[in-house]
Amino acid sequence: MKKIVFILLTFIFLSACKDSSTSNGKLNIVTTTTLITDLVNHIGGNKLNVQGLMGSGVDPHLYKASAGDVTKLANADLIFYGGLHLEGKLVDVFEKMESQNIRTIAVSDALDKKTLIGSEYFASNYDPHIWFDVHNWELITAFVVQKLSEVDPDNKTLYEENGQNYLEELKALDAEVKSIISTLPKEKRILVTAHDAFNYFGQAYGFEVVGLQGLSTATEAGVQDVQNLSNFIIDKKIKAIFVESSVPRRTIEALQAAVNSKNHHVKIGGTLYSDALGNAGTVEGTYIGMFKYNVNTIVDALK
Repeated sequence: MKKIVFILLTFIFLSACKDSSTSNGKLNIVTTTTLITDLVNHIGGNKLNVQGLMGSGVDPHLYKASAGDVTKLANADLIFYGGLHLEGKLVDVFEKMESQNIRTIAVSDALDKKTLIGSEYFASNYDPHIWFDVHNWELITAFVVQKLSEVDPDNKTLYEENGQNYLEELKALDAEVKSIISTLPKEKRILVTAHDAFNYFGQAYGFEVVGLQGLSTATEAGVQDVQNLSNFIIDKKIKAIFVESSVPRRTIEALQAAVNSKNHHVKIGGTLYSDALGNAGTVEGTYIGMFKYNVNTIVDALK
């Protein structure tokens, strides 16, 4: 509690001192997750100063703002975050920013709530892992283009051109993903992961998805959860289960041990990127590269 109070007081002080001018004539944009950072960089090109708060492998469900983060936020012209309580521990900070007239935008606002998957684990009652349906990411791309154009109309044409080019890449990604998945028999399309991050993926691409933990990694799986899921894996004759890059490996290793103790072998099929991209500069460090990597890993392990 003391840390939260300190951060909010720091924010108020920095907001009072904020220089409204942009750096090098460019807008200062702050993003939360690596996924959003990658998207804004694609649209903004060299016209924006983009600072992402979270790096590769960082779990947004558990992320807490540091004093350094508050400095970035206080000096931002625009802030993009996931919304739907994805960044649950930053809610207080976002509320304080709004009271200081700093514009914050949840990319989830691009989507019709009727298309969202319900969740009992989040205060919003919706699953926040919206990026695992490429169509959602297309809608969010157009939404971010619109918001950047409103704030920076001088570069509207550039944002629209970059956005259109990226939309074409996303459409090609969606087609490639469907082609890869078509090689996996339907009865084998059961995805077991550390937590329920892949429900939109399952809905869009025909997978039954089961997570050991709930939608948020703030909840922990109990012994009964492990036993129930191990029985499910045996009943369905599932060959592989998956670790996630932003969730401790031990959760899936415990599940694997429970299954193997019942004389059914299940392997760890690989590490999937769920709440964060891979390292910057790698193929998995982009949304498109991450998505292809995940799909190939899943299909190869379950065949």
